[in-house]
Amino acid sequence: MQKKYGVLASALTLTLMLSACSGGNSGNSGNDGNKGNEGSPSASASASSPAAGGVTDDPTGGEKVTLSFWTLFSGGDGDNMQAMIDQFNKTHPNIQVKNTKLEWGEYYTKLITAVGNGNGPDVGISHTSRLPDLIDQGVVSELDEVASATGVDWNTFNQNLLNATVVDGVHYAVPIDTHPFIMYYNKKLLKDAGLLGDDGKPVMEQSADGFVNFLAQLKEKLPSSVTPFALSNSNDDPYRLWWALYSQLGGNDVVADDLKTAALDADKGAKAAQYIQDLFTKGYIKKNDPDFYKNFQSGTAAIMMTGVWATGTWESTKGLDFGAMPIPKIYDQEATWGDSHTIILPVTKKEDETKRKAAIVFANYLADNGAIWAKAGHIPSKPSVIESAEFKALPNRSDYASVAGTVKFSKPSTKNWQLRDNVSFKFLNEVWAAKMTPADAMAKMQAAYQKLLDE
Repeated sequence: MQKKYGVLASALTLTLMLSACSGGNSGNSGNDGNKGNEGSPSASASASSPAAGGVTDDPTGGEKVTLSFWTLFSGGDGDNMQAMIDQFNKTHPNIQVKNTKLEWGEYYTKLITAVGNGNGPDVGISHTSRLPDLIDQGVVSELDEVASATGVDWNTFNQNLLNATVVDGVHYAVPIDTHPFIMYYNKKLLKDAGLLGDDGKPVMEQSADGFVNFLAQLKEKLPSSVTPFALSNSNDDPYRLWWALYSQLGGNDVVADDLKTAALDADKGAKAAQYIQDLFTKGYIKKNDPDFYKNFQSGTAAIMMTGVWATGTWESTKGLDFGAMPIPKIYDQEATWGDSHTIILPVTKKEDETKRKAAIVFANYLADNGAIWAKAGHIPSKPSVIESAEFKALPNRSDYASVAGTVKFSKPSTKNWQLRDNVSFKFLNEVWAAKMTPADAMAKMQAAYQKLLDE
């Protein structure tokens, strides 16, 4: 991937990109500012988590280092991130991290502009999906040399999450989580329908027919006021379900390896879209649902699918007895949509090697303390954290932690967000509304993808 260093132009492009991880879904403020604020965990929560994997605990040589850290987190995420920063500062007296919280909608534009002006932070946040463009614009620096110098072991990370941050064989980010698309279910409603097992999990055959039969029974056995499957009628979440099913079918990424050619597998794309369209037309998903989050939260939806950032919201909802699990395996292989929060070291006007070493130690520390970060629902990026007693003590998270290995990331195209928001949403929304056949939508999407890639 060639770096164009067109920083200001990129800022204008990113301004057009929509919303946070939640995609601006009605009734949900996203995992970067989720409604389920759980408060700051106690500082002692991570005191027992020393630097792991042989990482240098203090690479400063006794020098006092202050790191500026730009984040985009609010709500529960903001509380948990600040708690980790505070504990890092206490346990690393020679390295002090100062957190500057920016608004999500302004974050990437401000980051790109600041780096272009030589005023960027020492440490930043990037979603994995945003990395290709940041790399292309020369905003983020390579990490292999500084990681090696401080003893960061890339093998301690979930390799599926890590590989998504590697471009042309180079590491550009330290993943601290994944926040994938999963399924939630109302235990009381499933029990009323006779579809909750003794283990507290849904009684459902993991197949295309099995999931439809499950929804059909919910519709038949529950009151008409109950929605079998709460899902947005447009944009992010139905797209995420489509991407998940398309990936379960073994569909190609929509961009070829050369990052210049559209590569949509139209047959598999149409099959996945038809399956979802049928869920709408058969009444399993409520049409024109003004707030599908509220639908589930109020106890009038049996299941829903969205990102793991909703976990904290449901846990803070009085009287909601829910469970969480990976989305069903509808087709040949387990797969779902997901993104990750990663730590990046932005390019600086004058490279300070001591600061860079301190920054990578901090990044690795955040990954090592993923059990705190998981309080908001995220899946930690290190398998060792998932196996820890601290993580296992958290409710629900272990029920979907395996999804970290089945998230299907897109290839590192600089146009991934435009391909999704400007093309996929446009035509798939027509399918969900039964205004376009899945086959026609795939043909139009392929042509539109190619046109965008040619620009």
